[in-house]
Amino acid sequence: MPLKKGVDVKPAKGKLGILLPGMGAVATTFIAGVYAIRKGIGKPIGSLTQMGHIRIGKRTDDNSPAIKDYVSLAKLDDIVFGGWDIFEDNVFQAAMRAGVLDEHKHLLPLKAELEAIKPMTAVFEQKYVKKLNGPNVKKGTSKMHLAEQVMEDIKNFKATNNCDRLVAVWCGSTEVYRKPTDVHSSLEKFEAGLKASHDDIAPSQIYAYACLKMGVPYANGAPNLSVDTPALLELAKKQGLPVAGKDFKTGQTLMKTILAPGFKARMLGLQGWYSTNILGNRDGEVLDDPESFKSKEVTKLGVIDHILQPKLYPDLYGDISHVVRINYYPPRGDNKEGWDNIDIFGWLGYPMQIKVDFLCRDSILAAPIVLDLALFMDFAQRAGMHGVQEWLSFYWKSPMTPAETLYPEHDLFIQLMKLKNTLRHVKGDELITHLGAEYYD
Repeated sequence: MPLKKGVDVKPAKGKLGILLPGMGAVATTFIAGVYAIRKGIGKPIGSLTQMGHIRIGKRTDDNSPAIKDYVSLAKLDDIVFGGWDIFEDNVFQAAMRAGVLDEHKHLLPLKAELEAIKPMTAVFEQKYVKKLNGPNVKKGTSKMHLAEQVMEDIKNFKATNNCDRLVAVWCGSTEVYRKPTDVHSSLEKFEAGLKASHDDIAPSQIYAYACLKMGVPYANGAPNLSVDTPALLELAKKQGLPVAGKDFKTGQTLMKTILAPGFKARMLGLQGWYSTNILGNRDGEVLDDPESFKSKEVTKLGVIDHILQPKLYPDLYGDISHVVRINYYPPRGDNKEGWDNIDIFGWLGYPMQIKVDFLCRDSILAAPIVLDLALFMDFAQRAGMHGVQEWLSFYWKSPMTPAETLYPEHDLFIQLMKLKNTLRHVKGDELITHLGAEYYD
């Protein structure tokens, strides 16, 4: 829907329930992190909502409030957590198994709180995630029956935890690559497909459908075909709900959206970009399946083309060799290594190389994204911002757009400007253009 200026945003009163389909390394790192921040044994580093500031007015005004003070966001103390997983481990057990956070510093002090959060039975279909299997799954007579069970879970969670509002952020594994089919073309066909247990309806789509039916804003943190179909966008519009996705922008792709705009800004050419990853957590195991890797590859490969615009700059970017590899390597655990070899060229075509070796922590980078998305999606709902939330492209590898004919913006710095200008617009303040002409008057 059109973005209105100076909106009267409903206040963030009461409890916000954050629902997480998939309670593995990312979700448990996020949940434990919020509890750690509440207790003062950690800081929300990486979170724009918690640590970011936003300039209002001229540079000479010296007015840059914290984002969390500038707009109405839920407080961390007002958040409660729930979710689904195919494994029965509570959040403490799952976080210990993931091995992301320090046991003595950040898990044992939170043991009681984390043990109290247990996953609800999950919707699961083996053919969509071939490398995993678990006992904590729902049984149903149809996919619609499974969706109805998820809706009942949502209803019970909200009542049990006295939540005023809910949001959902998919943190589950990457499903196999699928393109939309006729069953995704309209809400009517999708619902008929659920009743008939259509093969092309994936578990992630069942969660998205159930959440939207229950009035819950939905963000898709994986590259799965999920809420980004005509059927579910139709449902989001009908329900007046914000949706966003897809695929959290964490390690290697984050670096690409930082570096590629710099090459383009200086009109440096690019011959090739070879990217490889080694990863040993559950995500790495899932992506060891070629069909699941295909989902991830598609979101990773599109980034450079959209930033560099080869049709406009054929001499610089018209013939790029872009390769992406992900290798499952158990000893590395959650500490993913992303290695990039970048072949660029400059004046008169002389070649140069850049090597990047990013030894990152995948869930440490993803956790603040989950927090920001949950808080901003809740803000969007209270501000009446329905449909695709393109202003949240900052967080995605493959950002959704309001129309198929509209290409996504991947430049991290343009994405951040868009996010902050959206907040200014909603608040009724002047946008920051960085023209600077006012300082010369």
